[in-house]
Amino acid sequence: MLIGEVARRSGVSARMLRHYESLGLLRPSGRTGSGYREYSGEDIRRIFHIESLRSLGLSLREIGRALDDPGFTPSALVDDLIRQTRERIAAETDLLTRLRRIDAAEPAGWEDVLQVVAVLQALGSKSPAARQRAALSAGDEVPVEALVEAVLRETEPNVAGALRWALARSGADGTALLAKGLDSPVPAVRERAVRSLAELAGDEPTAHLRDALAHPDVVVRGHAALALGTRGVADAIPVLIDMIVDGRNDTDAADALSVLASDTATADRIADGLVNRLGTGAGAGAAQRLPEVGGPAGHSTHGTTEAAARVRLTQSLADIPGDTASRALIELSQDADRAVAVTATYLLRLRDAH
Repeated sequence: MLIGEVARRSGVSARMLRHYESLGLLRPSGRTGSGYREYSGEDIRRIFHIESLRSLGLSLREIGRALDDPGFTPSALVDDLIRQTRERIAAETDLLTRLRRIDAAEPAGWEDVLQVVAVLQALGSKSPAARQRAALSAGDEVPVEALVEAVLRETEPNVAGALRWALARSGADGTALLAKGLDSPVPAVRERAVRSLAELAGDEPTAHLRDALAHPDVVVRGHAALALGTRGVADAIPVLIDMIVDGRNDTDAADALSVLASDTATADRIADGLVNRLGTGAGAGAAQRLPEVGGPAGHSTHGTTEAAARVRLTQSLADIPGDTASRALIELSQDADRAVAVTATYLLRLRDAH
């Protein structure tokens, strides 16, 4: 078969076939009487082998080794091709992301494009100081996706705070993107996501924080409960009480409960919940009105016996107004646990002084 026919059937140009021959990759088996190259069936198979290996990204030099070295093993070369391909995909994906963000900023001219590029580069800088400056100077030209991504990956507390501030100040709606961060397999990313949601005002962030009260991650639940407590959302009460029992940000949780106890019904509900977790007879009548106040953390709502937890629960009654909390403190002042009794007695004195 002559070169023209081979090129037509194989889809490889005559020029490329000659190039393969010049590199030693392909040697026509014969010549016609007129001196034209003549390719055998085996030559055709070799051409298809060359093209198949080229489709995997091998260089022509690597293809020559693969076809001519009987001892050649492909595993190491394939592993290297996988690595190179992943790096190339990552680079292309990063480029596509940057282009989309520049497009989202709707630049009016090249100066705007350069400004966006500069901020995006600064947000990705290895220098925490550079990232913080970029966050503090970020304006409307920075797409919300870039700010959210920067918030979720930031490890430096000061820079993270600046980024959350920039996101809240931007006025752009990054709520849905942050909420996706709550499903991250990385605990630190989940925490950054919920902390950022806590700093965003509005119904949608609040709704996501409500959902986060049932999150399997105890840290996410805690940050959501603290944020909702300051917003007056009573759904956070069970998780806040869990935090006091567990000693996780218990002081902040107690403060949030005191903020929520702004009306008699809610104050009584909080007092009932604290007493239930104390595992005593204190405030039994009130407790009967609300027998279950446990949250998603998996704690029993009765029978808490750990001494330090009982003291923390007693202390948390200090800023809860109403008769239910007062009656509980009176009974707790006679508690068998001296630390609980002393704490309750002291709190009663403070209460009487006011």
